[in-house]
Amino acid sequence: MKKANLKLLAFIFITTLIVFSGCKKCDDCAEPTQAPIFTTLDISSDAGNFVVTAGFNEGVYKNNDATGNLDNASFDVAIEGGSATLSTWTVIHTAGEMSAVIHIELATASNGKEIIVVKPASDVSIYNATGDAMSGNQALISNLVSTVTITDDGSGTGTTTWTADNIYILNGFVFVNDGQTLTIEKGTIIKGKAGQGENASALIVAMGGKIMAEGTADLPIIFTAEADDLQGSVPDLDNGLWGGIILLGKANLNTSSVPQQIEGIPTNEPRGAYGGTNDDDDSGILKYVSIRHGGTDIGEGNEINGLTLGAVGRNTVIEYIEVFANKDDGVEFFGGVPRLNNIIVAFCGDDCYDYDQSYSGYGQFWLAVQGYGRGDRVGEHDGGTDPETGTPYAIPNIYNVTYMGLGEGAGKRLVTFRDNAGGHYANSIMVNQDKGIDIELLTGECSYTRFENQQLTLENNMFWSVAASTIFTVSAADDVDSTTAANASADVAAYFATAGNVVQDPGITIDEGFSLFNPIPTNAVGGGMSNTPDAWFQTVNYKGAFDPNGVNWAAGWSLFSKYME
Repeated sequence: MKKANLKLLAFIFITTLIVFSGCKKCDDCAEPTQAPIFTTLDISSDAGNFVVTAGFNEGVYKNNDATGNLDNASFDVAIEGGSATLSTWTVIHTAGEMSAVIHIELATASNGKEIIVVKPASDVSIYNATGDAMSGNQALISNLVSTVTITDDGSGTGTTTWTADNIYILNGFVFVNDGQTLTIEKGTIIKGKAGQGENASALIVAMGGKIMAEGTADLPIIFTAEADDLQGSVPDLDNGLWGGIILLGKANLNTSSVPQQIEGIPTNEPRGAYGGTNDDDDSGILKYVSIRHGGTDIGEGNEINGLTLGAVGRNTVIEYIEVFANKDDGVEFFGGVPRLNNIIVAFCGDDCYDYDQSYSGYGQFWLAVQGYGRGDRVGEHDGGTDPETGTPYAIPNIYNVTYMGLGEGAGKRLVTFRDNAGGHYANSIMVNQDKGIDIELLTGECSYTRFENQQLTLENNMFWSVAASTIFTVSAADDVDSTTAANASADVAAYFATAGNVVQDPGITIDEGFSLFNPIPTNAVGGGMSNTPDAWFQTVNYKGAFDPNGVNWAAGWSLFSKYME
């Protein structure tokens, strides 16, 4: 038999079956109906919040007469587990479409352990075109974020965006190369793998690269250790668990050769260079960024700082930054002219604010808190390295700081000026340190020279529980004759009151167990204010980093805020 005849017989057979099936008698037969069901759940981020797209097997409606757009009343949306909490959500849908978009805004940041659950609000909140209602037992469940490991093969991050729907793991040194821009959405979490030396993890923005990391008070960007789930898996005070953040720019240095190589990065790595002639250089934005548990040894016996700034230019925006429990310094400046405001350094192992070479930037509203027996100087200020007398001199302007030390008997110093460093401190509050502020005196040009030339000033500051006797002192080298040293000491001590400095209780408190700290003054801290030198500074009527009658700018986004009384 030919194939054509076989096909004809098959067609007749099937048609006969259909005809006989259609002739079956049924008094109550009705066309079967099918309620709509979920099919997919896609998640993406939108400027630190999330966009959830719920898919259906057919077009859906708010009402049973095939009308109406789905809205907030159509869904039940919840976030479970982890640290994030839901603030608001908004549904976008057009009647008859097979998907609905839900914009979700978080009240607190994710730690990567959350799941999202999307359900119909009830058994009668979502319909198809034939009026069948979706079961309220339907549910879409997914992890809110996923994990992405970043390994640098030499090509850097590329120009890219890290989004809040992922947690990023730094696997070793990760560079933002020259010409690249790394954008980090608010609420994003970045974690560094453990390791030392060549296996250390750090984020390094090379000369010519940019980072655009703009968190918010509600959704900060958090850099922490890989082991940290942000819910107590890592004790708050653990340090040295990863590296830190390094920004490298093209601003001026006072070294004999430019550029320099940033400490800890191997000399055969050209992306570790910093320094040039462009003080207007722009390395991007760091805003509402918390840097936690860093300070691993990154090579040559150097423990990385929480935030390292190498020859960073003045057009870089650095504000609302926290360095918490770093094993080495909190913030260290190597030359340049960066401008920083609203900075927190808490419970770090070495100095809080350390500047070297020609740092001549601006600072306002800096908080430093030493505690738990950790820390050396609150401020270690060096001018030159090779040579010490190199120009431009290190003469930053620093206003409205609050420095809280380790207290009597700890043997620690508040601030040291040496290696020809100058600088201007004004309108600040410094409390609770065994030793005060010392200025190095050498036989040649030195930090005392900067004091004599009014390039090192300390004006209209408030001190309390600092040093048993003289707060401002001179540290003379062994080869300085005794008469010169005595005269210099007398001049510096006499300068204290003539420059408007006072010994006065600002009402800043530390509990007896050294576990709660209140940096916000409860006593009067106004009056006798120095004028700020540039429009970049805010004009305020109080000393210290916090307005006693204003908003606590550290609240919520910083880990330190849980230690505030």
